[in-house]
Amino acid sequence: MNRGEAGRPPRLPGRTWKIAALAGMASYLDAGALVTSGIVLGGSYAEALALGAGTAGALLGLQTLMFALGALCGGRLGDLFGRRRVFTLSLLLYAAGIALLIVASPLWLLHAGVVAVGLAIGADLAASLALINEESPDGHKGKMVIFSNILWIGGIVVAMGLSAVVGSWGVLGGRIMFAHLLVVAIVVLVLRFALGESAEWAAARRAADSPGEPEGIRFSRVGQLFRTPVVLPVVALGLYYATWNLGASTMGSFGTFLWTNLTGGGVAEYSRLSLLGLPVGFLGGLVFMRVVDRPARYAWFAGGSALILVAWALPALLGASRFTLVAVLLLSGLGNAFCGEGIYKVWSQELIPTLLRTTAGGLTIAFARLVAAFAAFVTPAIALADPALLFWLLFAFTAVANAIGLLWVPRLPKARDLEDVPVVARLQREPPPSTADPDGAGGQNR
Repeated sequence: MNRGEAGRPPRLPGRTWKIAALAGMASYLDAGALVTSGIVLGGSYAEALALGAGTAGALLGLQTLMFALGALCGGRLGDLFGRRRVFTLSLLLYAAGIALLIVASPLWLLHAGVVAVGLAIGADLAASLALINEESPDGHKGKMVIFSNILWIGGIVVAMGLSAVVGSWGVLGGRIMFAHLLVVAIVVLVLRFALGESAEWAAARRAADSPGEPEGIRFSRVGQLFRTPVVLPVVALGLYYATWNLGASTMGSFGTFLWTNLTGGGVAEYSRLSLLGLPVGFLGGLVFMRVVDRPARYAWFAGGSALILVAWALPALLGASRFTLVAVLLLSGLGNAFCGEGIYKVWSQELIPTLLRTTAGGLTIAFARLVAAFAAFVTPAIALADPALLFWLLFAFTAVANAIGLLWVPRLPKARDLEDVPVVARLQREPPPSTADPDGAGGQNR
């Protein structure tokens, strides 16, 4: 690879930014849908459509389950039929689901809408991340994946900003919030038709499907996810994402509940305070984009992980108060910029071979979502009975995630060090190797 004068990768071409932006808008739309659904179904639509707490909770729970199912199915389809096809079809489903949520009545349309949106955002995520990674040049792959995570934060900010303006307008306000997502989805869908398929996936797929498959190409069958060497990164990624996500999902789903019940604060007050962590995370993400493809990544990850541990230790040691919960918002907002979901997305591309990449991504995303869904059943009860226990549990799960990220993940082989990527790269530029020398280079020189 050609490098610049200071040994850095060359500047990114405009095409790379275009692909990263269009594919990364999946993250914007997914985050926007999750936040908007929570606000609208639990608030804007609640009175006019007679949505009680039980009904709203059931709708949001159904969306989470569909997210997990969509990730499982879409992930596998992305490896079998291509990244572009899956995220294009999933965006069509997303737009249809949002349209149903805009109509909103009768009640069965809401159920159909949350099912469609949940399936779409689950299927879209793994495929879009893989396309970004595979179409980015070496030395910039992590940067572009982190860029998609910044778009995720953007989706949250815009959804909450719209809520601050139209959230009190009842059904009309809810429809405006969903209409914003529909317009963006249609624009992105039209622009996405100009994108091609991932060249890396296409080459790997052709090689794996060709008669007389070379011995070196091994990682294309779903059963290989559960055998070494692929199973180790899959387990590490699933455990890391699930244990880290317990803290993030607790504040995302129950932050208002904790604030009002444990500190006596108001709902509107917490909504304003929760916005403080978003610009912190956004700016931290911009910094991480600059270092994620360099050896300094490990130090930044360690620092971010330590900040999140401190964040959960404060309410565990000092009790749940306005000060400690605001500290959680700020410290975790900064710390998560360098670890958590962003680094999980980078690892999910680096550690998994091409033809199992979205399958593994879908599996680990689904696992983390299901763990969070089960935890949600007991979180309010634990918070009211023993708040310190809740925060110590979140501290412990975060410590487990940090240990996995600091001690286990660095020891795992990268996908490029496994046999499929080097073989596919050679197939693109030279004749197929002879049966006498299956590596085509007299051995395993890399």
